Amino acid sequence: MKVTSAEIVISAVKPDQYPDSALPEFALAGRSNVGKSSFINKMLNRRSLARTSSKPGKTQTLNFYLINEELFFVDVPGYGYAKVSKKEREAWGKMIETYITTREQLKAVVLITDLRHPPTSDDRMMYDFLKHHGIPCIIIATKADKIPRGKWQKHLKVTKETLEVEKDDPIVLFSSETGEGKDKMWALFQEYMD
Repeated sequence: MKVTSAEIVISAVKPDQYPDSALPEFALAGRSNVGKSSFINKMLNRRSLARTSSKPGKTQTLNFYLINEELFFVDVPGYGYAKVSKKEREAWGKMIETYITTREQLKAVVLITDLRHPPTSDDRMMYDFLKHHGIPCIIIATKADKIPRGKWQKHLKVTKETLEVEKDDPIVLFSSETGEGKDKMWALFQEYMD
């Protein structure tokens, strides 16, 4: 897909703030600092539409990005970040859960993991949660540029085994540095929209 327009239209915390639109949505989930903002910026060819931060836990709302007036990316708060109070984490958890389990426009959740490391227990919990609720999931193993190409498959295997990925769930190698996996992701989004 050629991205001609992309803008953040709203940061929501509850359902009555979600965009009043029937367009398809894709939620982006992953732990804090896994590279969700870099993924968004790479997919949309923007340098800083999604603010990247060296301070994890920055996203505290559901950020709706409208792309080409055709679909939304929804950036959800990163999980597994320790510097946030338990109460705050529970509030985010509730906000994310409400969105993911009730939003009819949601086509799939993109679970972003770090190829360099096995998925965390939080990643596993998120994947199990999606499977439990029957929500389609695309797994991204990002930061592929940080690993020699010859070791990609070995690391992918670890990701698949740790998450116990079901065979129908796509898993895509991605790099926001090199653009590896970008075309494949657009093709998948198209598939889920059709």
